[in-house]
Amino acid sequence: MLTERQLTILQVIIDDFIDSAHPIGSRALSKKENLPYSAATIRNEMADLEELGFLEKTHTSSGRVPSEKGYRYYVDHLIGPIISPSPNEVTIIKNIIDDGFFEFEQIVQMSAEVLSKLTSYTSIILGPEMFETKLKQIQILPLSAHTAVAILVTNTGHVEHRSFSIPEKVRASDLEKMVNIMNDSLKGVPIVQLQEKLATEVAQLMKMYIDDFDTSFDYLKSVFLSEHPVKLYIGGKSNILMQPEFNDVDKIRSFFNMMEKEDEIANLLKNTKSGIEVTIGNENEVEAIKDLSLITASYHMEGDHMGTIALLGPTRMEYRKVITLLRGLSNEMTDALYMWYKNDDA
Repeated sequence: MLTERQLTILQVIIDDFIDSAHPIGSRALSKKENLPYSAATIRNEMADLEELGFLEKTHTSSGRVPSEKGYRYYVDHLIGPIISPSPNEVTIIKNIIDDGFFEFEQIVQMSAEVLSKLTSYTSIILGPEMFETKLKQIQILPLSAHTAVAILVTNTGHVEHRSFSIPEKVRASDLEKMVNIMNDSLKGVPIVQLQEKLATEVAQLMKMYIDDFDTSFDYLKSVFLSEHPVKLYIGGKSNILMQPEFNDVDKIRSFFNMMEKEDEIANLLKNTKSGIEVTIGNENEVEAIKDLSLITASYHMEGDHMGTIALLGPTRMEYRKVITLLRGLSNEMTDALYMWYKNDDA
């Protein structure tokens, strides 16, 4: 159990180190107005905090730096109440949402870019997840006698366009009938269940109305039901290079190699819990980010988890600011997703 004096000293050390990235010494701390203790007293308390594992001594300085245990205690107990974003930050976040985008994905992409600029960290946003994404509408628009564009719209705002050639054996009238049947039968069905529904219930219904069912059905499946890649948006990937902790070439190489593996990043974010979650250093399972902190927040629609917002930075991260921004942005994205679906469904 830490004493009140130790708690105060630990908080000041971590706050100062977050700001400066320089080891903190007892003499500098003794000059602070909010620490009415002598340099000798502070030095003794710092030695005790080091012995307890909350601080570490560097090889190049007589000062101390926070340990991962110290950061964890800071986040859990010392960070204080999370305040609202500043008026300027609120305006920036709301401008993303109110910018008149036609697709929710555009909001997600812009959010990643803005978040990285506001924090100088690397932002990662996992777009609306396919297992929660449901079909809203299918359309086929003829471009010529032998070509058309297929449009698939989901409840999350994702709009996918695919141009294709119409085989001679497939009549445009049959395609139109099939699309009408699919819209009537599959609206609201999760994307991941479309293949199964289409091959069973919908196929039986189509056989009653389509002359050359086999050819038309196989072709339509290939157009609409191809794999849907994970939607991952990254902002400020190179921001990590501005952090003084990242001057090791091997660390940099490892980080950028990981950032190229989008499936690995997506799996990392999919396993996060609802609300705000902070993982520090070795708490992270991925080797490439064991020197970093990852803070995540989820956004929802009608109670369903739709995606994850994350910021990746040094363990010397501005935790209070990041948590504030992530909470504000996740709330705005949740509201935007609801309004997009509500307005588009009207």
